[in-house]
Amino acid sequence: MRYTKLGTTGLDVSVVCFGCMSFGTPEPGRNAWKVPEEQARDLVRAAVESGINFFDTANIYAGGESEQIVGRALREYTKRDEVVIATKVHGTMRPGPNGGGLSRKAIMQELDASLRRLDTDYVDLYQIHRWDPNTPIEETLRALDDVVRAGKVRYVGASSMYAWQFAKALHLAERNGWHRFVTMQNLYNLIYREEEREMVPLCADQGVGMLPWSPLAQGKLARGWDGATLRLDTDIFGTKLFHDMDKPVVEATGRVAARHGIPPARVALAWLMSKPQVTAPIVGVTKPLHVTDAVAAVDIVLTAEDVAELEADYLPHPIYGHR
Repeated sequence: MRYTKLGTTGLDVSVVCFGCMSFGTPEPGRNAWKVPEEQARDLVRAAVESGINFFDTANIYAGGESEQIVGRALREYTKRDEVVIATKVHGTMRPGPNGGGLSRKAIMQELDASLRRLDTDYVDLYQIHRWDPNTPIEETLRALDDVVRAGKVRYVGASSMYAWQFAKALHLAERNGWHRFVTMQNLYNLIYREEEREMVPLCADQGVGMLPWSPLAQGKLARGWDGATLRLDTDIFGTKLFHDMDKPVVEATGRVAARHGIPPARVALAWLMSKPQVTAPIVGVTKPLHVTDAVAAVDIVLTAEDVAELEADYLPHPIYGHR
């Protein structure tokens, strides 16, 4: 495993971030692809043994169950000081007023709830899961600054939003002497590259590390265009993201993978890891093979010709993931 700094901070993280959105009790319908705790614990152990020290979850994942599973598994297989735990806040956790969002009240109560579920005294990276149009960003930033100063959070990060929103937040934090966002967790992969227009240059200019989510486009880049999985068949996310115009990109990924004699997933991850502003792609794991592919991708070096072929057929997409 290789390690890098989290943005411009002094924190060392593995260049693979283990995504824990899949952890939870499987249910009929949209959540049929969830990974139950016994299986999830084996995956966490495999990740720890491979050198991955960076784990990402959220309060909203499986209604908090993901955080519980992550906390229990990490306690069993490693020491708290040896891992970097990231979680998020924004989604609605209960019906009624103040059940979600980024108000001071929501942040304070949801952070404490996450700490209880994770069974830890602090979170290494606390991220706003989306922009909250119903709360002044100044209120959100001040609350985040307070939880850092209280010792409950080490660093703060953000997730998918428009570049102008992120620029505004960074400016306000700096102007007021509040802790700034050190990371941006955004949708970025070979199929969806709209972030390269404004967000990637902004992060590069401001020294913000990027943690791309869905680096394999929900598995689409890991198999042929017509390949099917339980998640693709049950989760509506993919139906909004994928288009027929993306087929040439998937086929190019397959061709480059064949030349290297490796699975397409490793090529797609290696492409992301080669981007200077990417700290670590967040790899969603439901099978041991996903850990193997992610770790193997760390040592893959793509040629300039490989990259040109992978990027040649990209076509613009509608903005997706910001809400």
